[in-house]
Amino acid sequence: MREIKAKDITETVARLSQEANFYLGEDVLAALKKAREQEESPVGRQVLDHILENAPIAAKEQMPLCQDCGLAVVFVEIGQDAHITGGDLVQAINEGVRKGYAEGYLRKSAVKQPFSARVNTKDNTPAIIHTEIVPGDKLKITVAPKGGGSENMSRFTVLKPAQGRQGVVDFVVNAVDEAGSNPCPPTIVGVGIGGTAEKAMILAKKALLREVGKPSPDPEVAELEKELLQRINSTGVGPGGVGGRITSLAVHVETFPAHIASLPVAVNIQCHSARHKEAIL
Repeated sequence: MREIKAKDITETVARLSQEANFYLGEDVLAALKKAREQEESPVGRQVLDHILENAPIAAKEQMPLCQDCGLAVVFVEIGQDAHITGGDLVQAINEGVRKGYAEGYLRKSAVKQPFSARVNTKDNTPAIIHTEIVPGDKLKITVAPKGGGSENMSRFTVLKPAQGRQGVVDFVVNAVDEAGSNPCPPTIVGVGIGGTAEKAMILAKKALLREVGKPSPDPEVAELEKELLQRINSTGVGPGGVGGRITSLAVHVETFPAHIASLPVAVNIQCHSARHKEAIL
């Protein structure tokens, strides 16, 4: 049994909270540069130029890529042979978010009493934490700040099984088209298919963590991703919603077995500031 100290989890989450807000991944930057080459709209290219100009400034100045520093979404893969000592896992993560957002001068966007008083918690806690038990003795932490503009465009439905693949395509494309400029395109579109309602939604969000544009290892799913991206980029929404060829940089689909009577489909859209950083303890 390998021991992992709670204080190390706190320090790691604090660091990742800042790094995710300051640095775009190389995969995202490469996808944006490719989009700039492919975009035909002059205004769309100008939007992409501004995005590409912003990224190195944020990294150099240690400033947020976007003023919306998001709710703190934290994915934790816990090795079954790991033991956390010196504190509680959830408390350690929340203390890390609290520390990272304060020291990084990141905007705090969490409010309690969400349907009434909407009082800011002033430290961006509590984090949204997803845990998974995996083989091994390590702890993998992924911090993925999620902005309101893109999260508000999340969509979920349960299709009739007879609607099948075409029903999935129509629902996803329509969700992105209706979202328009709200999620700050060019976007990355996460799609979860199968399971139950909450499983499909988590699959859609986890899909956003995949390397941008890396196809699913399942050939059938990869073909679906390809068609979805082509259809979405034919909507004309374009960068920033000002019109153009590149509405989305990638579509990532994750699937899970479903009930014989159900075809759950979830869409979770990530803005062009596709922020997530990970570490293994």
